[in-house]
Amino acid sequence: MNFGVACTSVTGLVTRHIPENGVTLMLRTILEIFETRVRVVVAKEDSQDEEHALQLATATLLVEISRADTHIRDEERAAIVNAIEQAFDLSREETEELVELAESEADNATSLYQFTRLLNKHFSREQRRHIVELLWQVAFADFHIDKYEEYFVRKIADLLHVSHVDYIRAKRKVIDAADE
Repeated sequence: MNFGVACTSVTGLVTRHIPENGVTLMLRTILEIFETRVRVVVAKEDSQDEEHALQLATATLLVEISRADTHIRDEERAAIVNAIEQAFDLSREETEELVELAESEADNATSLYQFTRLLNKHFSREQRRHIVELLWQVAFADFHIDKYEEYFVRKIADLLHVSHVDYIRAKRKVIDAADE
């Protein structure tokens, strides 16, 4: 006597293994097609969610730098918007929404690690170096680098595993560009 073995499919449905016949084979084929399509949709949604999370993590770090010296200037806010807009090729409206969300995230964040961990996992070394450059752009937007801003850029660069040499190069690049 075969009572079948219960197993859970990707969709969460419980199926029973029953000896093959035409109907069972047809149902199994339909289930496999359905599960394959569900996986594709879920993968696309996960990819979009992941991209949004990376954008939000980057924006939140930029917001944190603007708050480092406790004086958020209009120049710093504009630098954040420009950096995000260019880095992720977003419209002005999308960028403004992302920055507002990043400000909320920064208000509720207990650590920078939650953001840098995500970026370390998904961004290349070059992308992480670029983030450090963006951090310097925000910190230097008012043509002055406060000691707290410098501390936070250094801390984030360390958390992003960006070398000291690349940290200094990014800083020099931003300062030299401002001098031109």
